[in-house]
Amino acid sequence: MLAYLLRRLGFLVVSLVVAMVVIFVLLRLLPGDPANALLSVDATPEQIAAARAQVGSDQPLIQQFASWAAQLLRLDLGDSYISSRPVGPEIAARMAITLPLTFLAFGVALIISVVVGITAAVKSDRWYGIVLSGFSQLGVAVPVFWVGVILVWVFALDLGLLPSGGFPRDDWADPAAALRSLVLPVAAIAIVMSASLSRYVRSATLDVLGSDYLRTARAGGSGLAEALLRHGLRNGAVPVIAVLGIELSTTLLGAVVVESVFSLPGLGSMLLTGIEQHDYANIQGVLVVSTLFVLLVGFAADIVQRLVDPRLRTSVSGNR
Repeated sequence: MLAYLLRRLGFLVVSLVVAMVVIFVLLRLLPGDPANALLSVDATPEQIAAARAQVGSDQPLIQQFASWAAQLLRLDLGDSYISSRPVGPEIAARMAITLPLTFLAFGVALIISVVVGITAAVKSDRWYGIVLSGFSQLGVAVPVFWVGVILVWVFALDLGLLPSGGFPRDDWADPAAALRSLVLPVAAIAIVMSASLSRYVRSATLDVLGSDYLRTARAGGSGLAEALLRHGLRNGAVPVIAVLGIELSTTLLGAVVVESVFSLPGLGSMLLTGIEQHDYANIQGVLVVSTLFVLLVGFAADIVQRLVDPRLRTSVSGNR
């Protein structure tokens, strides 16, 4: 297990380096110069040269990448081209909105999907089991922004129960107000995610219900709930854990759309603003942090799978 953990850490580092190269190259392939963010339309050649020197775009690409990589090794994401403020603290402040939104939505979706998925599998011969299966199929095709608009229309504009968007100016100084502003965004993400995730839970539960070990447990006198809990939970959880990692990563990446719908000042709005203003420092910072989050989630899901299923640890030891 230790050898596998070290290999997986090495793969994580390599993946992050490759992602950094891809982010840097793709941004430089876009039309225009990063220095344009600092210039007016009637800028003189001297002003253009000064702006390019300020952002470093007058240097060769390899030297630009080396400087950026050296900054990242010092845990420095650079300064914004527009505001000249450090990117790292700005991202940290916005993560205080994006991360709670991500984890709250993921937690709610997980609870819903487990209940819906298991019920749809166990009661697949009942009408409500069929209805729940249909809900999961339909929910996959529904865009999250459409769900967000419907929720705003019903609960904010029509009923007036919740705010339609925005976030308190003092952030989490008033936790009740902050959580209230996240109710609709969390619900929008959770509805769409639970529809997708419940399909995997249902499929894993059906595999467990048809397994020999569950039939043996039932023949030994265990009830269905007890047999599922004692013998089916671990086996059914293994394939779902990998999906959970993907869904959690997707939730963070999908925050760009959700934060736009609900006017939340999180990472999504920072990324969109950076793209609109051609602020490469902000764009690179948000993309690097998001990529690192995705890689860490995948790493954690992989490790949890091996902790849950001893057979995976055995196969790893055998390969070693």
